[in-house]
Amino acid sequence: MIDSLIEKIQEKKNPTVAGLDPKLDYLPEEMVKKAFDEYGETFKGAAEAIFEFNKTLIDALYDIVPAVKPQSAYYEMYGIDGIECLKKTINYAKEKGLYVILDAKRGDIGATSEAYAKAYLGKTDIGEKQEPAFDADSLTVNPYLGTDGVQPFVEQCLKFGKSIFALVKTSNKSSGEIQDLISGGKPIYEHMAELVKGWGMDNFGKYGYTQVGAVVGATYPEQAEVLRRVMPHTYFLVPGYGAQGGKAEDVAKSFNGDGLGAIVNASRSIMCAYKKNGGEVGQAARDEAIRMRDDIMSAVGAV
Repeated sequence: MIDSLIEKIQEKKNPTVAGLDPKLDYLPEEMVKKAFDEYGETFKGAAEAIFEFNKTLIDALYDIVPAVKPQSAYYEMYGIDGIECLKKTINYAKEKGLYVILDAKRGDIGATSEAYAKAYLGKTDIGEKQEPAFDADSLTVNPYLGTDGVQPFVEQCLKFGKSIFALVKTSNKSSGEIQDLISGGKPIYEHMAELVKGWGMDNFGKYGYTQVGAVVGATYPEQAEVLRRVMPHTYFLVPGYGAQGGKAEDVAKSFNGDGLGAIVNASRSIMCAYKKNGGEVGQAARDEAIRMRDDIMSAVGAV
């Protein structure tokens, strides 16, 4: 539930999430070489190197960040071995007490969305048993197919105590081609915000936030300020800080007056901090995560 994420944020006084979007170019050469020496230049070798990289990051971060956000595409491109690495990464992060937001942006017609929802948030029927496939705590969802594409995810949230973050105003440069179009006197992203608010109305947690969150990019602070007013009880996942140009004063627009309401993501700036600043992978990532926390908290205030 979103309550679990909020409690981890409060415990660590840190409203940030570390993105785990690895590819071989981001890894130290010696880490890749070690895996290739053992498994060859294969998907298996790549996946083993990436899992070692992820473990190094998680070990360095788990006591200071409340959550991690693996992006599914960076694992899928390494085939079955990459998907296995994703599952192992989710399990390892949860063992370390981290809240896991799986960034897969799933969404389809109702029956297919139900399959996705069971795969990532719920359980799959296998004979007389039910087993979790990925068992993430939360999932990003593309809601632009409408209610019947989102409702299966909401149902799994209710059934298994999970959450989702639906795309509302995304951080990419061309998001406005669709999301900023005016319909009925207001932009499409505001219409989507109203839908997201409605989907969460029967699913409030004890801190006053629903289990249906929204993705709101740090690169559009004016829109975030509007959306915060439209969705006062919706938790925001805020991409775009750091490498994409979002600043602390920008992400502060997504928070409520209680210091809650948003969690800010950074991926490359944490994963690749050792390339920019030198030092070991884990320590460089930790130093950057602490810098990011302090920077954001200076604009947000107390959690």
